[in-house]
Amino acid sequence: MKIEVLVASEKHLSYVTVINDAIDNAAKARGTGIARRTNEYITGKIRDGKAIIALNREEFVGFCYIECWGHQKFVANSGLIVVPAYRGLGVAKRIKKAAFDLSRRRFPRAKLFGLTTGEQVMRINTSLGYVPVTFAKLTDDEEFWAGCKSCVNYDILQRTNMTKCLCTGMIYDPEVHARVRDAAGEKSGNLPGRIFRKLRRVVSVMLAAFKAPGNHPGGKQEYGGVVCRL
Repeated sequence: MKIEVLVASEKHLSYVTVINDAIDNAAKARGTGIARRTNEYITGKIRDGKAIIALNREEFVGFCYIECWGHQKFVANSGLIVVPAYRGLGVAKRIKKAAFDLSRRRFPRAKLFGLTTGEQVMRINTSLGYVPVTFAKLTDDEEFWAGCKSCVNYDILQRTNMTKCLCTGMIYDPEVHARVRDAAGEKSGNLPGRIFRKLRRVVSVMLAAFKAPGNHPGGKQEYGGVVCRL
């Protein structure tokens, strides 16, 4: 077994029907969750370089695609699927990580979000830095929510005025994570930065010393704790 996870391309278009059937079968088996897309929609994602596919040599294993909403302010990793024969091998985590990395590369400023009923997907999302949020924190793009119409639980979403469903909303906000990293750097004193600044000051003093009147080759002098031979 050699499972490869990669960005889907034109050469993978022959898998479109298999992909959509796998998504449909998973939704029916769970009785909830994944909205079916048309074959043309999946084809478009592959051609746009916005899909991840997993293969065991030439056998289809799993899939995921990315969608942009709200003028690319929000990006969703959708349609995550692993066929039953390959579940329990960590493939879903690899696909999700690949989709996450692809989204961050192509849309570095966008908030990444998703809706899921799957406990495993929630754990994977959490490991990537997602946090649970109310639906109000997600995109308000009507086209995104229209995609939920093919879900068997859409009536719940309608009854709650688009505020609740069986799915859990999760989001990764790059600005929040950047602030956390900056705060962590300040708390630790930013040691590498301090060392660099110290060395730069010492070098500056040393260079000034070489230029100072009265210094001559063969002498010694200490600058900032560093003994220099002049």
